[in-house]
Amino acid sequence: MINMNEFRTEVACPSHGRRLKVPLEGQMQLVFLVLPGQHADLKAAMAGRGNALNGATGVSGTKILQFKLVLLGESAVGKSSLVLRFVKGQFYEFQESTIGAAFLTQTLCLDTTTVKFEIWDTAGQERYHSLAPMYYRGAQAAIVVYDITNQDTFVRAKNWVKELQRQASPNIVISLTGNKADLTSKRIVEYEDAQAYAEDNGLLFMETSAKTALNVNELFLAIAKKLPKNEQPSSRNGRGTVTLDASSPRQRKQCCS
Repeated sequence: MINMNEFRTEVACPSHGRRLKVPLEGQMQLVFLVLPGQHADLKAAMAGRGNALNGATGVSGTKILQFKLVLLGESAVGKSSLVLRFVKGQFYEFQESTIGAAFLTQTLCLDTTTVKFEIWDTAGQERYHSLAPMYYRGAQAAIVVYDITNQDTFVRAKNWVKELQRQASPNIVISLTGNKADLTSKRIVEYEDAQAYAEDNGLLFMETSAKTALNVNELFLAIAKKLPKNEQPSSRNGRGTVTLDASSPRQRKQCCS
């Protein structure tokens, strides 16, 4: 068990959050990027307390459910950009590579259910691959991201899918996501090929653009709708709640407060 009392702040950045180090055995360290206001959520998640309020009911009578979601994929496919677009509605043309992992939370309102995602955005560099099982272990959902302009990232995405099917939770909801859909003139991975692979493997599939916000909200909404609502734990109502309307993917407003 990681001792969360050993968190060490490495960098403080008001817009991008704090980079925190957690010592492991030997010389290894985990590095997390945590957005402002979400440090407590990270500590609760790592300590296993995020599931403390199973089946709780909010003030409005909605059931509150919490799910762990992990993003996997090669470096530079846009995993962090997708999460940042979803959580904060922001996009940076030049995004630094994730070191270790970033942790964020976001809440969706679905009819009579509130779904809170604990999102683990993992680093894509090969040297962090051995740490991946720690992030997807116990996850109820995974987004495997590739770049539609890069065939190698699609091949790597298939490997991630196989690894999840072998080692992750048997009922995990997996979405295959082709990012950078705004670069259609540079497309290498055909939509039909990726869709056929997803159908053959029982995956959700969507192409997205973190830059234009195309299908970003719909992606997380589709996952939220796919997750079981009768057996998953719930959590405290988190910050940054958002109502998603499939007919208006870019509209964001407060709900469930």
